[in-house]
Amino acid sequence: MTPGIADRPLMPFEDFKDLLDVAPDTVRLEYVDGRVRTKDPLSVEDFEELERRAPETVRLEYIKGKLEVKAVPDGNHRSIFMWLLRQCMQHRPDLDLVPESGVKAEAYRKGRARTDGTLVPVDHFRGDGEWSDPDGALMAVEITSHDRDTDQRDRIDKPVGYAAADIPVYLLIDRDNNTLTVHSEPKDGRYQQISRHPWGATVELPAPVNITLDTEKLKDYAD
Repeated sequence: MTPGIADRPLMPFEDFKDLLDVAPDTVRLEYVDGRVRTKDPLSVEDFEELERRAPETVRLEYIKGKLEVKAVPDGNHRSIFMWLLRQCMQHRPDLDLVPESGVKAEAYRKGRARTDGTLVPVDHFRGDGEWSDPDGALMAVEITSHDRDTDQRDRIDKPVGYAAADIPVYLLIDRDNNTLTVHSEPKDGRYQQISRHPWGATVELPAPVNITLDTEKLKDYAD
């Protein structure tokens, strides 16, 4: 029997052991209820050192001062990203939709978010390290995964983090309810405009993105 979302570990124990083996002495990790946590408060500097050492199979983020694990994308997740990439290339060839972007998010750039995609001018991230300043980014994109932390991470924490970093548009492609949610006009750490659209609708991404999405194809990826 396939376990439900609430029963699935966010990180396999084997990956936790691999991460534990390479963790800096200043970072004490524990494995609780399928999640990896730190026993002590985690600084952004310690997070970055841990992330540098992490196995390739482990994708880490630093959200609201806490260590988070981002789920590995499945086939439908990857297909949705490629659909969006094709749309962006068609409408805005002057821009790159960069996958798996490490972005300095939240107030004072203290968060470390790994977007599913970041829309930026061509070659915008050239010369950057693992974590880039959000200045110049037009849009952050997240595609939900079927894991138990999606609600808090993608629907609550990420909009706040991206708005505080003044990323003009945050696009959430939500596979749990087959919708696209467009967040725009960041001000004082919150997006002032939020609109939700069902898969199949024509969706206008506002300035500075200025792309019209035909989302009918997304229905092929409903699961």
